[in-house]
Parts: sequence; C-alpha cells; structure tokens
Amino acid sequence: MVRAGVRCIVESDRNWSVVAEAADGREAIAKAIAVKPDLAILGYSLPLVDGIEATRQIRRWVPNIEVLIFTMHDNEALVRELVKAGARGYVRKSDTEQRLVSAIKSLANHKAYFTDGALQTAIRAMAAKPGRTKQTLTAREQSVVHLVAEGRSNKQIAASLDIGVKTVETYRLAIRRKLDLASTAAIVRYAVRNNFMQA
Repeated sequence: MVRAGVRCIVESDRNWSVVAEAADGREAIAKAIAVKPDLAILGYSLPLVDGIEATRQIRRWVPNIEVLIFTMHDNEALVRELVKAGARGYVRKSDTEQRLVSAIKSLANHKAYFTDGALQTAIRAMAAKPGRTKQTLTAREQSVVHLVAEGRSNKQIAASLDIGVKTVETYRLAIRRKLDLASTAAIVRYAVRNNFMQA
C-alpha cells in the first residue's frame, strides 16, 4: 500500500517515472544496481536488509544515485546512520504529501532534503569528525535492538534477520557494551527512550 501511494505521487508529475519497485532491501539493492535510477526512495524497516544497509550498498554500486528515506522512525541515531550510509533525504510518513514531493524535487537537483528536527541532526552528522559517533549503533545493531524491544527471542531475531543465533548473541553483547547496558530490560528501556518502538 505504501509503495502504491508513493508510485501515485511520483507519477502525478509527468517529469518523473517509476522504473522499478522492490519488496525488501535485498531486492532494492539488486534493482538499483540493474536499473541505475536517479533516485531511490527507501523505507528503514525493510525485510532482509534494512534501509541503512540498503542505502550503503546502493550508494556503493551506484555512486551517482540519490537516496531518500521515507519512514515512520524518527530518532537522532537513525538519522546519523542514514547520513553516514549516504542518504541525502529524510521524510517521515507522518509528513504531508507535499513534503515528499519537495524532497524528490530537491534530490532530483542533487540538493539534500531533511524535514524539521532531522535537519539539525543531519547537519551535525555531516560535519562530524571521524570517530565522534563511534558509539552509535550500526544498522544491524539497531535492527537487533528493535526486535529485542518487541520481545523476540534470539532464535526469532536470527530468523528475521537471516543470521545465526550465535551472531545475534554477539550483536546483543556488542550493544550492551557500546551503550553500557546491564540487561535485556535495559535494552528495552533504551529502545523506548529512543523511539525504536515506532511502527
């Protein structure tokens, strides 16, 4: 339904056309490499490969592409990771349709577009010196935090992310060390405070 809505918005402008659609992050990467569109509009909570890793891979293989993230999620850590991955646009699904149109127009002209509070975070992320955000969670770690906060077991998280159970355990340990958290309950509290529980 979201893709259909975005397609409708894009195709309402005769200067734009949708050249491909993808149902998950892995497919988005493959199609971006194959088709090489001018702009990719990605969600964050994509199946198989999340929006940050998809952005990173797409920008790696199609360097001239612009990536716009269209998501319900809204937290500083996420925006920083998106900018580091190469996204230059960020619009919330709760924003108006005109915001999405404005973002597409801006990125079509190779100008970054971030809405409201995300703008200042993006500016700080772009200006940050290497190492300043070393404690920021990686895209995969954020996915693990989100799933832990949903009450998923290690086995369920492994199945959802297509990784091994031992790998999930390693991620959980890394997250606790990075954030200085003592327990699973602390991870859940962190997730709630940082809006990881948004749909």
